[in-house]
Formats: sequence, structure tokens, C-alpha cells
Amino acid sequence: MLKSILEGRPALKKEVDKVAEVAGYLWQNGWAERNGGNITINITNFVDDEIKSLPAISPVTPIGATLTHLKGQYFFCKGTNKRMRDLARWPMDNGSVIRILDDCANYVIIADNPVKPTSELPSHLTVHNHLIEEGSPYKATLHTHPIELVAMSHSRKFLGKDVLTNILWSMIPETKAFCPLGLGIIPYTLPGSVELADGTLKQLDEYDVVLWEKHGVFAKGVDIMDAFDQVDVLTKSAKIYVNCMAMGFAPEGMTKEQMADMTRAFNLPK
Repeated sequence: MLKSILEGRPALKKEVDKVAEVAGYLWQNGWAERNGGNITINITNFVDDEIKSLPAISPVTPIGATLTHLKGQYFFCKGTNKRMRDLARWPMDNGSVIRILDDCANYVIIADNPVKPTSELPSHLTVHNHLIEEGSPYKATLHTHPIELVAMSHSRKFLGKDVLTNILWSMIPETKAFCPLGLGIIPYTLPGSVELADGTLKQLDEYDVVLWEKHGVFAKGVDIMDAFDQVDVLTKSAKIYVNCMAMGFAPEGMTKEQMADMTRAFNLPK
């Protein structure tokens, strides 16, 4: 089983360990209540012939869509109804490795246990399919519930295009440096719906992190730590904003000239 072979494959083990580490951060930050949040990473580059030969330990399961760029791809996925705090301690007991079949419409679990992947799997795989189609280096997707960002999404004044992005960028210089594409916004949509998946996919063409109104965020990254870091940086700025307001004043923020100077100095996207 994969748990035992991880020890002989340091690169693959490192990726699974990153998932466990990030899951712990999500729980510690209060962003992953009960079984909230999802993680899916593309591990195909770390899979060798021995892993490819592992038999299915689950029935063939429909994805719910035909994703032509995922043929023969492998993913590590958090399990449905599994808690992040448990994924942090026992990743192979609270997640599973799946193989996308050649029809690009079904998958099987190959390791370690038949832990059914997250209920958001179709949305995550749709994003991964698009990333491969675009030749993107991004291999990880993350959904979580950062408290301050979700709180700010309850105010209509923050939900115009790039309004919240510019507020968050202005709170601390590092925010634009480490999340240079800013934050996309999707108006409230039923969780798990096709509309939410389609809206997220569209926003991810422009942004690395997308805020789902009154719900949470969806982020992509080169690995799961990269996806987490971007959410973490944006949330730090949201905390600064919220703390200023709690102290009785609206934060001044960096001026447009100051942000423009930093954009030029660090060669960031405009």
C-alpha cells in the first residue's frame, strides 16, 4: 500500500507531508470547522510504475463530467466528511489517491483505504483539467473558510471588482508582493453547484485566489503550501483592516503612489 511505499519515495512523501502540514494550519487558524474545506493535489509527476500497477480498491466512480486533459492523472484528495485536524495527523487515513481512467469521466481509488474523495471533487478536477489545458505549473487546489475574509464578504461595499483587492493590498506591502494577482469575487452561489464551479473557473483565469461570498475562498498554487500562503497573506491584511475598524477608525492604507512605487520596485503585475 502507498503508506509503506511513501518512505521509499521522498518526493511524493514530501507532497503528502505538505498537505498534512497545511491541514494543520487550516485547523489551527479556525478556517476548517468540523469537516469544512477541501484539498486536492496532482501527484502524477511523482507516480512510478509500481504505483501505477496498484489495483483499484473502490468501484469505478463517475466524476460527473468528462475532463479530457486528466486521462491517466493521479490525485491525492482529502476525504469527504473528514476533518482537517485528522488529515493533519493521519493523511493516508483521511485522504486517498485516485486514478482518472482513460475515459476521462470516471476514477478509482488505488490507495490507501477506500476513503471517498471530497464532495467538491468535480469542481477541483474541473480546475485541474483547465490548468493542464493551459500548460499551468499549478498542481494544488485549496478550499477553506478564512474568518475575516468571509466576514468582509458580508458587506456589499467590498464586492465590486478589485475593491477588496485594493483594500487588502494597501494594508501591508507584502500582500501585493506575495499575492500579486489579487482576489477574485463570486457572488453567493449554492455550494457545490455547477454555477459555482463555472464561476470559479472563470475567475481563476485572472486570479489565483477567489472569494466565494458568505462562504470561503478557493485558491490554486504550484503546490499546496503556495496556495495556503496566498490565502494566509490576504487574511493577514483582512485582520489588519478588521482590527483598525474595531479600534474605532478606518485604516488609512498605503496610497496609490506608494503601491505603484512598490509595484515598480518588485516588478509586479500592474
